[in-house]
Amino acid sequence: MRAFRGSILHYLEDPHSHPDQAREYIEDGLLLVESGRIRAVGPYASMMPSLPTGTPLEDYSGKLLMPGMIDLHTHYPQTEVIASYGRQLLDWLNNYTFPTEMKFSDKAYASAIAERFVQELLRNGTTTAMVFTTVHPQSTEAFFEVAEQHQLRMIAGKVMMDRHAPAGLCDTAESSYTDSKALIERWHGKARLSYAVTPRFAPTSTPEQLQAAGRLMQEYPGLYLQSHLAENRDELAWVAELFPQARDYLDAYEQAGLLGPHCVYAHGIHLSDSACQRLADSGTVLAHCPTSNLFLGSGLFDMSRLTDQGVRFALGTDVGGGTSFSLFRTLGEAYKVQQLLQHSLHPDRAFYLATLGGARALSLDQHIGNFLPGKEADFIVIDPESTPLLSFRIQHCKTLSEKLFVLATLGDDRLIAATYILGQLAYSQEA
Repeated sequence: MRAFRGSILHYLEDPHSHPDQAREYIEDGLLLVESGRIRAVGPYASMMPSLPTGTPLEDYSGKLLMPGMIDLHTHYPQTEVIASYGRQLLDWLNNYTFPTEMKFSDKAYASAIAERFVQELLRNGTTTAMVFTTVHPQSTEAFFEVAEQHQLRMIAGKVMMDRHAPAGLCDTAESSYTDSKALIERWHGKARLSYAVTPRFAPTSTPEQLQAAGRLMQEYPGLYLQSHLAENRDELAWVAELFPQARDYLDAYEQAGLLGPHCVYAHGIHLSDSACQRLADSGTVLAHCPTSNLFLGSGLFDMSRLTDQGVRFALGTDVGGGTSFSLFRTLGEAYKVQQLLQHSLHPDRAFYLATLGGARALSLDQHIGNFLPGKEADFIVIDPESTPLLSFRIQHCKTLSEKLFVLATLGDDRLIAATYILGQLAYSQEA
């Protein structure tokens, strides 16, 4: 058993629907971890006297302990093209993404980038992510091997792409099915890892390949699916040409049986009311990626509309179209996007979406997302005085909500003093 002292914040419900019961905050708290899981959480003064003699105590007084953050959508092979200049989505893919992904046929190279990517996640306080690899099976092997070594709870999958891409990045409907099946058999459910069937997006998959993805989802209950949806207006027009029998972009996936509670689609910006209703009815999830949407000029994700229509969503960084690994930076940009849509994102809802909301979106809230006893002890230590400006600004905050808003607006990787995985130190700013 180990004990951690500090201010403790976690969420028990969605602040949008349960504003009075959503969060638990303990100014001077104690978090007990045993065998990698949460044993108990409560006030330091009442819990400390009953601790077994000799229990190790990490004192983070003055800092904030929170569950690790959860990223619903990111691409580890795009780590080296983050912040590439001057393209919208389709040009960006052809000029930056595809040439870079060609390198991932080399497993040693893929392993090196996977390690760098994971270190960036930990440095930014992200403990779980849903990750695209490349079309090469060895790129997926490399990522899962690194994630397993670090004992991380991760979801990933091999990209399926059988048209409209360079020859070196194309598979076939049959080979993508066979390769994905082998990876599923090897990795899905191993340690803390899960597999996501991963057609890149409808334009780069034939209807036959999307049907193959649907077959995999039927054959392996509990699998995830990840792809992209309605990100860019030119993309919408392209999908309409490629899938003339589909009533809209979503229907290209729907006809292949690719909707449901374990299906996560990035972006979902340009959606009709009908598409939103079908997403809500099926429980399909959207990943809101504001830094990417702004950087690529894709559009604005309307949280208020989607909430009203019952669509499930949480947050993604979308590295490398997204411009930061930090979910704090992502929260800040999400706020600005909603402001442009005449809606204010409350800091409690923002931090909920980055923690318990993300866990619920991935159907992982039985394992992660808050500090309820029995859950896996993935958590972060936040230093609210990590920069001179933050230190100055926090002193003038009167409420916890105001402090959280300042962290989301001014925060980045420097906020993260430490990241713990299963109760063990995985990253320390002091190291």
